[in-house]
Parts: sequence; structure tokens; C-alpha cells
Amino acid sequence: MSFVLRHGEAFVFLYVFADQIGIPVPAVPALLAMGALAAIGKINLPLALAASVLASLIADTVWYALGRVRGADVLRLLCKISLEPDSCVRRTENVFIRYGVRSLIVAKFIPGLSTVAPPLAGIVGVSMPRFVLYSALAALLWAGTWSLLGYLAGDAVQHVTDVSGRLGAALVALVVAAIVGYVAMKWIQRRRFLRKLRIARIGQEELKRDLDVGKPVLIVDLRSEIDVAATPFVIPGALRIPAEALEQRHRDIPRDRDVIVYCS
Repeated sequence: MSFVLRHGEAFVFLYVFADQIGIPVPAVPALLAMGALAAIGKINLPLALAASVLASLIADTVWYALGRVRGADVLRLLCKISLEPDSCVRRTENVFIRYGVRSLIVAKFIPGLSTVAPPLAGIVGVSMPRFVLYSALAALLWAGTWSLLGYLAGDAVQHVTDVSGRLGAALVALVVAAIVGYVAMKWIQRRRFLRKLRIARIGQEELKRDLDVGKPVLIVDLRSEIDVAATPFVIPGALRIPAEALEQRHRDIPRDRDVIVYCS
């Protein structure tokens, strides 16, 4: 705790940057602590808030630039490093399609989405000045909201801080164990899902052979509009149905042949 108090602004900067760059550590507790420490005069709130916004903006700009340069490859990378990759990317795409660059402000308040939204802004061609404006506004609103809540709860957090100081290493070990356990649980769940998925998977070469010999199969393209824009190619004869429209259009899929679906 003494280290955090001496280097509070730098600590918040690093914690927020790690969260926004995609490392699975939640920044909200750090922002709450920042506000609480400011309430008892232990940290410079304007400076810490500026550090939070700067850290978030730097991380967002990195992902935005990668989205502009690498396109869909960035989304595939996020699928590998995120704890909730597939649903996270899909939700962000749907929000982006509906609200455009304004979705950056909403995404900050939803864990995981704040990492996916900046590269999507780069992929769809949002201009750099406009992106920086919305990203900075989103970071200020996000960090300001949580730090304000921490500020209002300053006395309660101070009590927790006093207790944690007495518990010392035992509390640190408990927190570390909880974080490691959560990450391990999500990783195991994902490996189990992927193992089941491989059983029902068909390779590209096998599908090509089936199409060449005229095997009766139906191919359903589940990609979103953003995915198609990023990679504007389609398997010949595929039926385009975005995943979110499956419930309404499932009758378009015949039941008398094998159905093969693909997405990004």
C-alpha cells in the first residue's frame, strides 16, 4: 500500500493501460481506489485521471492502428488472447454496425468490448482525428465515473485499506490466487469448447473436394457486415445469413442435405 500511495498516478496509468491493451486484469478496482485515495487526500485526482485517460488513449490508438494495417488478422489475434473472444467480437461488431464510432463510448463500460472496438474502428475506416476525439471522451467518461464512485465511498475504502494493511501478504496471496483461478477456469472452458468444435469440423480441402464432385451440401456464411467488409470474399454458392438473423431465417436452410457454416 505504501508503494501505491507513493506512485499512485504511475500505478493507475500502468493498470489502465494493461486492461485496455487486452491483458485480463480489471481496471475498475484501480479506478475506484484512485477516487477513494483522492477523497482522503492521498493522491492528486486530476493528475491520476489524466494518467488514466492517457493510458487508455495510447492503448486504443495501438489497436486502432493495427486494425487499419492488419484488418481481420487483428480480430483473429483477439480471439486467441481474450477470455471471451468469439462472443466479445460478435457483440462489438453488432454495436458498431448499429451506432458507428459512438459505440466506443458504450464499449468502455463493458469488459472486453473496449479492446475489440478500437481495431474495428480502424477496419471500417474511421478517421484518426475522429477516433482520437471519441476515444479520449470515452476514457474520460469511463475513468471519471468509476473514480467518482470511489471518491464518494472514500471512507469505506479507507477502512478496507487499513484492514488489508494488517492482513498483509495473506490478502495479496488470496487476490492473486483468485485472479489466477478465474483465468484458468476460462481457459479450461474454452479448451473444452474447442475440443467439441473440432469433432464437427470440416477442413478446407475436404470441403473443396465435396464441391468438386458435386456432393449436395449447403454452405451458410454467418459473417457480419464488418467481417465481410474486412475480407470481401465468399465461398461460391454460400447462403449469406448473419448469425444474429438465424432465428428469423432458419427456414431458408434446407433439411435434406448436410449444412456447413463458417464465420470469421
